[in-house]
Amino acid sequence: MSRPAEKPALSPNDLEAFWMPFTANRSFKKRPRLVSRAKGMHYYTPEGRAILDGVAGMWCTNAGHNREPIVEAIRAEAQAVDYVPPFQFGNPKAFTLANRISALAPADLDHVFFCNSGSEAVDTALKIALAYNNVRGEASRVRLIGRERGYHGVGFGGISVGGMGPNRKQFGALMAGVDHLPTTYNREKQAFSKGEPEWGEHLADALEGLVALHDASTIAAVIVEPMAGSTGVIPAPKGYLKRLRAICDKYGILMILDEVITGFGRLGFPFAAERYGIVPDMITFAKGVTSGSVPMGGVIVRKGIYDAFMKGPEHMVELFHGYTYSAHPLACAAGIAALDLYREEKLFERAYQLEPKWADAVMSLKGLPGVLDIRTVGLTAAIDLASKPDAVGKRAYEALERAFFDENLMLRTAGETLVFTPPLIISEDEIGEIVEKTAKVIKATA
Repeated sequence: MSRPAEKPALSPNDLEAFWMPFTANRSFKKRPRLVSRAKGMHYYTPEGRAILDGVAGMWCTNAGHNREPIVEAIRAEAQAVDYVPPFQFGNPKAFTLANRISALAPADLDHVFFCNSGSEAVDTALKIALAYNNVRGEASRVRLIGRERGYHGVGFGGISVGGMGPNRKQFGALMAGVDHLPTTYNREKQAFSKGEPEWGEHLADALEGLVALHDASTIAAVIVEPMAGSTGVIPAPKGYLKRLRAICDKYGILMILDEVITGFGRLGFPFAAERYGIVPDMITFAKGVTSGSVPMGGVIVRKGIYDAFMKGPEHMVELFHGYTYSAHPLACAAGIAALDLYREEKLFERAYQLEPKWADAVMSLKGLPGVLDIRTVGLTAAIDLASKPDAVGKRAYEALERAFFDENLMLRTAGETLVFTPPLIISEDEIGEIVEKTAKVIKATA
């Protein structure tokens, strides 16, 4: 029998083998946007060109890049222990970090379940919601409610409750028993809003309609983002989250606040729940917990939910769920160091203080060619652009390329929207630099 032919050898710089996530692979590989080093507010290309980071990597490097305290904590932990199994064994730093996170969360959100990403955090929260209703004798509560234009990661649970069409349409029917609230965005009523829009609180009442349709006895949980980030920075309208919380309480429905993006200072508070004066039943987190340095996510759970599982024989597993890398030692060390930096440098407070200056600066782009709307909240912003006649999304993609190659600026796109979420260490001069470079890009792509 003949031997199979060997694959041709690839050159060290061949880009073809890596199937890149959420990327136009063919276009990227023709003109790659490569970075190989980072420090503070900047990435650096392999040639040494400094790229101003206007997006904190991907909403995650809140303390800036390659901060020495975090790097040193990871290095020290790697020298001490590489891996500890999280099933039936534990690493001291996991308990330290869980206590630190629960102390930042409001009210009785006292228990932390660790995983490795925002997607895993969402699926974990949804499973906890289903299991909780089961153990408390309400097993008929299996329906999950998301929201149109919501993003909750890429697990099957997260895609199902998510409401972004392109993320759903390739994957069939997804999970059964899922429904959606309407999006809270209305350009006619909310255009060019700084912070939370005045219009839209009443949209929470759509949950009453879903209760009437399905009956509360079938609904386990509602999951929403306090600011829908991946769809293009849609802040919750004033009063919306409190009203939604009240309806959930009325019908005994769990409320999950997805804070994978908004947690750890993005909106000027440890968690957006505090900004909006609500106590959800669960908070999902990831990204900023380690300032993006090591993958980590998790769910913060109210005491009553945790206690509902702590019954039966003490030697038996209470929740049949977890991941090989839950509470990985390197991630826990990075998380503790990141929280130390946030506290010592008062970065959450800094984001809150910079918010009005950031909003004013970004809003100065109103009136540029094809700018349809600008939204800001915390240290985030989105700029909606008019599409080119030949292809929706092409203008924003061109802006992404021009920003990187011509203006040495990293930004993100969502459809025809430019998105900005800089590290919390950003200076007022760097805010001005981002706005100035963005203005050039918008004019060049008009």
